[in-house]
Amino acid sequence: MNIIPKYTLLFIVLILGLSSCESYLDVELQNQLTLDEVFDKRETTESYLAQIYGYLPDEQNIVTGDGTVVPRSDEALFSWLSGVGWLNFNNGSWGPTSGAYQTWQHDYNGINQATIFINNVDKNTELNAETIAVMKAEARFLRAYFYFTLLRKYGPVYIWGDQPSDITIRPEEIDRHSLQENLDFILSEYDKAIEVLPRQVTDEAWAGRITKGAAMSAKSRLTLYAARPLFNGTPLYHGMKNHYGDFLFPQSTDPEKWEVAAKAAKAVIDLNQYTLNENTSESDPFKRAIKSYMGIFFDFWNDEVIWGRWYSNAHSFVVRASPPRVVKQGYGGYSPSLKLVDTYPMKESGRYPVTGYTENGQPIIDPASGYSDEGFTNPYIHPLDDFAPINAHNSCVGRDARFYASVLANGMNWINTYKGEKVVTFHTGGTSTYQQSGDCVKSGYLWRRMSDPTNNIEEGKWGQFAWPYYRLAEIYLNYAEACNEKPNRDEAEALLYINKVRARSGLNKLEDAYPEVIGNQELLRDLLRKERMVELAFESHRYYDIRTWMIAEEEFSGPNYTRNLLATEYEESWGRTDKVFPGEKVFEPKHYFFPIHQNQLNEMKNITQNYGW
Repeated sequence: MNIIPKYTLLFIVLILGLSSCESYLDVELQNQLTLDEVFDKRETTESYLAQIYGYLPDEQNIVTGDGTVVPRSDEALFSWLSGVGWLNFNNGSWGPTSGAYQTWQHDYNGINQATIFINNVDKNTELNAETIAVMKAEARFLRAYFYFTLLRKYGPVYIWGDQPSDITIRPEEIDRHSLQENLDFILSEYDKAIEVLPRQVTDEAWAGRITKGAAMSAKSRLTLYAARPLFNGTPLYHGMKNHYGDFLFPQSTDPEKWEVAAKAAKAVIDLNQYTLNENTSESDPFKRAIKSYMGIFFDFWNDEVIWGRWYSNAHSFVVRASPPRVVKQGYGGYSPSLKLVDTYPMKESGRYPVTGYTENGQPIIDPASGYSDEGFTNPYIHPLDDFAPINAHNSCVGRDARFYASVLANGMNWINTYKGEKVVTFHTGGTSTYQQSGDCVKSGYLWRRMSDPTNNIEEGKWGQFAWPYYRLAEIYLNYAEACNEKPNRDEAEALLYINKVRARSGLNKLEDAYPEVIGNQELLRDLLRKERMVELAFESHRYYDIRTWMIAEEEFSGPNYTRNLLATEYEESWGRTDKVFPGEKVFEPKHYFFPIHQNQLNEMKNITQNYGW
């Protein structure tokens, strides 16, 4: 898996010291090339830049990488009951000594490498000035992006800025800068990069390099987060100061930050460079809607993907999204949560069917949606996989296109017929039977969105895809949210852009589905959040959305409800229960940010720990 697949990353330039806080910002060249030699040649300079890209978060890796925010959120319920770090995060049993998902040192190493590149690339004698300027802008963006990845996890951090990496700072002098200083630095770096970066990368061999649109999209997401409650004056962090005497977080809410977020998203839209992916080969409108959404991953480098990462071997992902005992090799762990499945809107009414839950986990159904959580339709033909008819639970009938592109439900056929038609049932004694331990599905559903049905995985053809760090649908939804929240509220614009996303999935306009949304800011806010949940599912958004909206104590807490896979009969397995997946999700106020790890506390004696830790 590469950002720049044409080139092999050459780790010839650095041996990183890892023992102290200063060493995050050091580089030592031992018995290898000097910095002058590295940056004198085109090939080694390109290799140095490529290894900086290597510090980008592995958001497509949802087992051990940054994509573990998926099972740490309420959009997924992965099957494993031991040996995975997110279980401790979900039950609240983690803290400053927990090693899982700590990226402080990794991200600062990336920051250091980018700074070294910025300070030395002008030495190159084989690259012209324009190329050097673009490469420096890439490194400048990457450095700022690494600060962003720290900010979204830990809150405000120490900003090294443009200081040379050989400056010595004593550990006791280091503390976190204020949130505003963090934002000002990151945004200024983004803006400097935007001025220089090209609009597009013409050589597909270099696809994945930073462009003007990618940096502008990063600015959109950052300004949106900055406007949301977690970063915009929440009382939770009032009075919290660093050792320099500065408040770490804003002490009051600034509604104008929504205006900033709206302008940043609209600037990306106004590039007129990106379009929502649309399938052009399918004549049936609903199949076309399904394939358009699937194509975000499978139509490589399509015009919706603003910035992506090449995933050249999808085995590690797809094998965990394949049903055990039905296919030759399937682990069956990647499962959407019952809440995510409940959220997909209904095709005809356009309404999101479940408005909430009772104390015992039963859905509160919107009677105007047309949804039913009881009974079966038999025979039923899947709208995309039109193989043999199935006995479909009515909850799976009449949903929007994204549901059928994303969810393999109990009782559906496997996604292709290379080895014949195969019905997949997850209950006890089913074709992919439930079991307390080992590989199986525990929610009642399997995630299929990143599994290309044209690939015959039983012959080892696992496929590949381009993971979207940013895509146009997110920008539309960013803009819609900001328009709904800014002081000079623009409801018409918010509806216009959420409707663009809905239309791609074959849905009616939101105001037609919900006439009562007109003039109702709170309802539109709730519906926008539902739309983000389904449109951006499993793309590492939900965890950060819920935290920055500061509703995690409600959404990330409580029993793990699933379908009743303990049942030995298919029809009975569609009940809801909290007896399949043990334990409960726990989210406390202190969990909004990671604690500064004990390793960093030992090094930097005066660094300010996060609230509650």
